[in-house]
Amino acid sequence: MQNLQIAHATTISALRTRIRTWREDGLRIGFVPTMGALHDGHISLVRLAKAHCDRVVASIFVNPKQFAAGEDLDTYPRTMIEDAEKLTAAKCDLIYLPTNEIMYPQGYSASVSLQGPALGLESEARPHFFHGVATVVAKLFNQVGPDMAFFGEKDYQQLLVIKQMVKDLDFPIDIMGGGTMREKDGLAMSSRNAYLSAEQRATASRLNAILKDFATALEAGRPVAEARAEALSTAQAVFDGVDYVEARCAATLSALPDGKLETPARVLAAVRLGQTRLIDNMAAKTPS
Repeated sequence: MQNLQIAHATTISALRTRIRTWREDGLRIGFVPTMGALHDGHISLVRLAKAHCDRVVASIFVNPKQFAAGEDLDTYPRTMIEDAEKLTAAKCDLIYLPTNEIMYPQGYSASVSLQGPALGLESEARPHFFHGVATVVAKLFNQVGPDMAFFGEKDYQQLLVIKQMVKDLDFPIDIMGGGTMREKDGLAMSSRNAYLSAEQRATASRLNAILKDFATALEAGRPVAEARAEALSTAQAVFDGVDYVEARCAATLSALPDGKLETPARVLAAVRLGQTRLIDNMAAKTPS
């Protein structure tokens, strides 16, 4: 293990020993799970956790179960020293650094499968994804045992999937979403933005504008299908590939009827620039 200048645990027993001492002191524990390569979006979640809890644990684990063959598991950015420095500056109390062998020991066979908000959108392009996410988050919840856990709204479908899993499996954990952190030009912060060339980076910011126009059209009372078709056409003209551009019910991600928006919604998109896949979303209010 690299020489980290912050308290860290690499085993379940060491993690639980530290948490037990906090519990004995009656402290409230927050948890921020990450895959590392931290940016201001992650750090904003740590700060949100600090505002609601007495102690905060952040995990760093690049979860192989949420990557399919041919995806970027091997090249996913790993920046442990920089991550530790950022977490130290944000006053994170403990980094949990499990290995593949700890998370998925030889003979491991369990998985968590969900429907509801896990169906459609991301699951159509990446059918393996939410099985991997739900499984690793369930394990991390059992290992850390937090009072609260914090997830970014940039991954809005993932946030709803985790909320549903916590409800269905009776985890005694409150889930809180943190707002999407953006670059100055509106691009949602993501670890994968590092893959973009300078030219691609300039194009990437168009996604925010497309979604903003989509949401504005819905809020102005334009029919859902019409506003979606326009947003989809624009995205297809800008990006190398489009997995989806959709408007869904904000509470459940269920499909919306055509016509004027009658319930709070989310507009969501996943697009590709070269080999890089970008996702983003934003709220759309019902017309006044």
